[in-house]
Amino acid sequence: MAGGHGGGDYKDLVVFLAAAGVVVPLFNRWKISPVLGFLAAGVLLGPDGLGRFTDVAPWLSWFTIGDPGQLAQLSELGVAFLLFMIGLELSWERLKAMRRLVFGFGMMQVALCSTVLAGAFMLLGQPFAGAAVLGMGLALSSTAVVLPVMAERNRMRGAVGRSTFAGLLAQDLAVAPILITVTVLTTLTAAGGDLSPTVLGPALLTLAPAAFGMAVIVLVGRLGLRPLFRSVAKSRSRSHGGSRELFVALCLLVVVGAGVAAEASGLSMSLGALIAGVLLAETEYRREIEVNIEPFKGLLLGVFFVGVGIGLDLDVVAAEPVLVFGLALGVIAIKAVLIFGLAKVWGLSARAAVETALVLGPAGEFAFVIVNTSLVEGAATPAFTQAVLMAATISMFAVPLVALLGERLARSAPATPLFAVSPEAEPETKGASVLIVGFGRVGRLVAEMLKEHGQTFIAVDADPGTVAAGRRDGYDVSYGDAARSEMLALCGIADIKALVVTMDAPTKVDEVVIAARALREDLVVIARARDDRHAARLYGLGVTDAVPETTEASLQLAENTLVDLGVPMGLVLASIHERRDQFRAVFQAAIPEDRRNRATRALRSGLKA
Repeated sequence: MAGGHGGGDYKDLVVFLAAAGVVVPLFNRWKISPVLGFLAAGVLLGPDGLGRFTDVAPWLSWFTIGDPGQLAQLSELGVAFLLFMIGLELSWERLKAMRRLVFGFGMMQVALCSTVLAGAFMLLGQPFAGAAVLGMGLALSSTAVVLPVMAERNRMRGAVGRSTFAGLLAQDLAVAPILITVTVLTTLTAAGGDLSPTVLGPALLTLAPAAFGMAVIVLVGRLGLRPLFRSVAKSRSRSHGGSRELFVALCLLVVVGAGVAAEASGLSMSLGALIAGVLLAETEYRREIEVNIEPFKGLLLGVFFVGVGIGLDLDVVAAEPVLVFGLALGVIAIKAVLIFGLAKVWGLSARAAVETALVLGPAGEFAFVIVNTSLVEGAATPAFTQAVLMAATISMFAVPLVALLGERLARSAPATPLFAVSPEAEPETKGASVLIVGFGRVGRLVAEMLKEHGQTFIAVDADPGTVAAGRRDGYDVSYGDAARSEMLALCGIADIKALVVTMDAPTKVDEVVIAARALREDLVVIARARDDRHAARLYGLGVTDAVPETTEASLQLAENTLVDLGVPMGLVLASIHERRDQFRAVFQAAIPEDRRNRATRALRSGLKA
């Protein structure tokens, strides 16, 4: 039987999962970035850690990762998933709004850091081609490390978050041109610097597959992604919330498929995933996709971090410690100074500039791709290149530390910019005041009334046809299951003033209310109830107000009847409101007094707001 190795084929994966189960909770308890934990786990569990002692203690082989290559593809997928999630947060409008930061500050940072670092490597005795490749590789920062670290520290909002994100996005976009430039440089080096058309022409032709591949990804994504997701969502809707596995499988297919298509065109897998994310950012399925992808992204990024730790060759570091650590500090210092200056020119305050400069100072994961490409082609000196790669790894270890240093230095730096040029920021959109769950006839009527009175809102519905109809009419409606706390969080439940649940399925209404109350005790929650018994149950679950269909229909019929009989409108409305209050008191009588008082306070505070 093939593969009958007593589980040994999966041993490395089991070791990683065990490390993840220990590292993340432990480092969270110690309030230390889990990124550092994964990096340290990679060093400890790798061939240069406990693996060194397997000859003396063979049982240690069960607790070490013996074949890092098994995790390499998974770690590449982790970076691709991260870039895909970044793309989902973007849109063409947002990219257009950030164009000066991305294509100005970001691209200038790549060009300037590449040039200065290349010059420094030439001063260290490296040939032009090798120095240029090393400079371009180390000019890039680690998207996979920086963004999670910044998110953990709640630093992604504001000027620091925008400038850091713009710089990383520009670097990701620059990977493909840099790889093409490396190919051209190595081709010219092999030809002895010959710039004749017979040598330069084929090298430049490498641009064609990359451009064609990007165009195909964009075209196929524009035409096919939305219908594909709509088809799966309809299947899920018909099975009453089932077939979630199909939706997850489609999400995985899009990420991996776009990445493979990009790689086949000479681009990076991460860039293909980024493009796919941007294409889906405009669709109604964005939030549901984020909910389904997030667990895979976190786990696969953990594989990436462990892989980086395994890649730290302690023998190389021990052989040339001064060179390796000196290169790491030098790269961080040079890039930080250059990025700080550029950030000031682009109008960032000293606080934002110093923090941005420090987190973008260390090298990134693409340095290994670029530098290894040059190593294979013979454009760089092997011994020195290995030292550079170890320095890049050590600098990535330093990201959580320099992020902490940058945050502390930012507190003491001047808050006002020195230059008059204001940084271009994405348009700040005011958060919605109300979240409507269910956008059928009732939900749409609520939305129309909110719009009439100038209240902002977003809506969620699990029926793709209803969502599509709402978006055609200009409403901000997303597809998704609002009974999942992750979906409510993505819809901004932390900032909204009220939640209105209008679905006609009592069980789903209960699930949404329970999920919302678990996230926020003070939120105003108004829910549609099937009947009096359901309304009483909803009050027991903590709603601020429950509106039973049968009771409201009866009151409306009574109101119309009395008015048609000639009873004055004022008297009718007063009696209707009095009767509604009586019903509410009856419904609330079954719940504890403390919860009833809390609901009343929430309703009053919501009305005042």
